[in-house]
Amino acid sequence: MRILVTGSNGQLGSEIRQLAPSYSDYSFIFTDVAELDITESGAVKNFLTENPVDVIINCAAYTSVDKAETERTIAYRINVDGPENLANAAAKKNILLVHISTDYVFEGTHSKPATELDPVKPMGFYGATKLFGEKAIRNSGARALIIRTSWLYSAYGVNFVKTMRKYGLERGELRIVSDQIGSPTYAVDLAKTILDIIPQYKRHDCDIFHYSDEGVASWYDFAWEIVRLSGIECAVSPISTEEYPSPAPRPSYSVLSKAKIRQTFSLEIPYWRDSLKACIARLEAMEKQES
Repeated sequence: MRILVTGSNGQLGSEIRQLAPSYSDYSFIFTDVAELDITESGAVKNFLTENPVDVIINCAAYTSVDKAETERTIAYRINVDGPENLANAAAKKNILLVHISTDYVFEGTHSKPATELDPVKPMGFYGATKLFGEKAIRNSGARALIIRTSWLYSAYGVNFVKTMRKYGLERGELRIVSDQIGSPTYAVDLAKTILDIIPQYKRHDCDIFHYSDEGVASWYDFAWEIVRLSGIECAVSPISTEEYPSPAPRPSYSVLSKAKIRQTFSLEIPYWRDSLKACIARLEAMEKQES
């Protein structure tokens, strides 16, 4: 099975690249914008003509939630035009498209985990573009698997875990929002899930699943655990959303229900604290190698 991974220099794409040697039945093509600009439909068509594949995993995304409020054109091109171009090409060539979406398609004012059938209502432009990208894929007629995830982090790229470790070493105190609730997700866990379920996906239309690690936390809980597991001497203090204003509004409750993906593919989903511990151990090992 030949798999094209777009956005392969990001968090999820990098983790798929690391896992690739363990999946000997797959042959991978890894691209980022330098090799394939998914916002250009002609480039997508030409690439897939020259490089026939069975599956596309689209990890390319504009993910700066706050900057999206002002950088609307580029956010729209990457999060809407890009998936649409991939989906249209996939539909014509009978390629399975796996696309990554987000909990930000929900307003986040509910009090129970969101299912795939719950109403969507993005609060900011980033969430809106991700929702428009989902709709473009569904309208293309492509065979597609859309996975919404939340609070993604890894040993690669810029993310909350690496930022908290950095600031924790530099500052005596971290003041972190405690009234936004979600589920941290280790990109390794999501990458493994994607690669494991691809051969099991038998539908010939588009379907949506939710995936995050098990358990729930506030950003404050998450930061506190990062500091503790890292052995950093730094106070972590809770604050309210009102005390930390941002250009884009955030969901107050963005926990996703994993019942559908767990039951469909018989998954065992790791607990977020266990995965965080594994990530921090990995980061520490990488830091030792670099020093």
